[in-house]
Amino acid sequence: MAGMKFVFGLLTFVTVGMIVGALFQLAFIRRLEESSGIPHWVDDKEAVVLHLGIVKPEVLSWSPRIILFRNFLSMEECDYLRAIARPRLKISNVVDRKTGKGVKSGVRTSSGMFLSPEERKYPIIQAIERRISIYSQIPEENGEHIQVLRYEKNQFYQPHYDFFSDPFNVQRGGQRIATMLMYLTDDVEGGETYFPLGLDGEGDLYSQHGGCEVVGGEKWSATVWMRQGSVTF
Repeated sequence: MAGMKFVFGLLTFVTVGMIVGALFQLAFIRRLEESSGIPHWVDDKEAVVLHLGIVKPEVLSWSPRIILFRNFLSMEECDYLRAIARPRLKISNVVDRKTGKGVKSGVRTSSGMFLSPEERKYPIIQAIERRISIYSQIPEENGEHIQVLRYEKNQFYQPHYDFFSDPFNVQRGGQRIATMLMYLTDDVEGGETYFPLGLDGEGDLYSQHGGCEVVGGEKWSATVWMRQGSVTF
């Protein structure tokens, strides 16, 4: 009985800690937004890069922690990412739990590509990654390369976790602790991201999510996974 009370108390402590951390994160973001009303921000290059006064955060859920950032990317940035990705799209892979390598699977039917180290030096890409770092409050060096994805009609991604369940991938920067999912089109029918109840596994079980089947148009998105430490490739 004492053991059960201890476990319950520990879970309560962890849950409260996550909520408090999320509140601090949201308060920080809102301070950034409110400060954009000061006239001197108009000519501030950093403010322009961060889209101060443009990005609008909205908490969708505390468990799992889901924050929607409206207007995070400009239309020009969305077009830019699609243009870079289109010539190099390949059938998407999933991580094999036993080997940690990327393999083709019927649970994911999209096509995609990763930006190269050289492309991360482009000014537009650097601006996007800087914005991701500030709004997630995770260092830029903890982010993986941006992945751009395209889902055509009838394509989908079945429910899955973004954190690793193999011992190999965590050696290159630790476990994934956050996902920044950026939508690059708004004229698609279907393709929503949904969060069913959690299943067995490690990490936040309620973070399991999937991509609904696209009914019409094309769904384009860009993803950055953030790690515990600096990512090495």
